[in-house]
Amino acid sequence: MAVIHQLERDRAYRGLLDLFLGGGVDLEAPLSERKLADSLDMGRTPVREALRDLARNGVVEARPARGTFVRQLSSHDIREIYEVRQSLEGLAARLAAAKGGSSALAAYGPRFKEMIARPDGFDLAETYEFGAAFHLEVFRAAGNTYLLGLYEPMRLQFSVALGLPRYYDPDWVRQSVSEHLEILQAIESGDGDQAAVLISDHLGHGMSVRARIFDRLAETGGPGS
Repeated sequence: MAVIHQLERDRAYRGLLDLFLGGGVDLEAPLSERKLADSLDMGRTPVREALRDLARNGVVEARPARGTFVRQLSSHDIREIYEVRQSLEGLAARLAAAKGGSSALAAYGPRFKEMIARPDGFDLAETYEFGAAFHLEVFRAAGNTYLLGLYEPMRLQFSVALGLPRYYDPDWVRQSVSEHLEILQAIESGDGDQAAVLISDHLGHGMSVRARIFDRLAETGGPGS
């Protein structure tokens, strides 16, 4: 019974993330356990426990007298997250380069080249999600489970909070593809120093773009303000 209970809890956790990322819920409204359980076609207990796990990972937050919400990040949060990412991903890129990358990482190369050749042939959400998956694959190629464990909770916060079209800058999303390819090439050539510099610069560009978007939304009273 304990195993079945854990499986249901894990299924609820993954299902909630899919709902959040897929636009299946209003991220600015209080979360209803009943509605979430109905959406996932499961009981409320595993959903309740999954929400607690998501709260521990910083993806959702309880607001006194208001309910539980998907956590909304501020421009200050964005800067702090990107600063930590620069450090962690720089190390991941060095370790991945020391191993010469991986077959899974190499598979991103042809797709990046195709995206660069046909920049209008891919929608922004698809391009963004593919790039986010590339960053995760760099950590996997690094082969350090502790480093991956540090990155995962932050990645969840980041993905849920920012993986929405309103936070995209079209020019930046397209530019990021070329930067991803350069990072990949440095890793595959075994140049850890260059890979670390490239991924840090890439994240620095991303931080500036995201901060501008959040500052603009704050000025207009939009999401994240």
